[in-house]
Amino acid sequence: MKKIKITVLRKARYDDLIAKYENPIKHACDLEEGQVFYCDGWQKPEGFCDSAWETLSPFVMTLAHGGENFYDGWMKDPKSAMLSCNDGFRPVSFYIEVCD
Repeated sequence: MKKIKITVLRKARYDDLIAKYENPIKHACDLEEGQVFYCDGWQKPEGFCDSAWETLSPFVMTLAHGGENFYDGWMKDPKSAMLSCNDGFRPVSFYIEVCD
């Protein structure tokens, strides 16, 4: 199984949507831009967001098992993917790639 690197590339925050639609919450995302995680494809890295893992894990598993070329040429590097978590108020963009 291939080792996978997950890099937090960008965090966004939509305060107008938060004010209009979200109930106040005490704690949001702890991830920071530039933060890097490594995994073997089946286990969520320690300290990684549960919700983000639900979105990324199918792609991580595919890459870890040798799959590539998602959506027929979507990425310049076929052994990678650019994904974001499902938080519509504070989306985080992740770059996942196979470690050679």
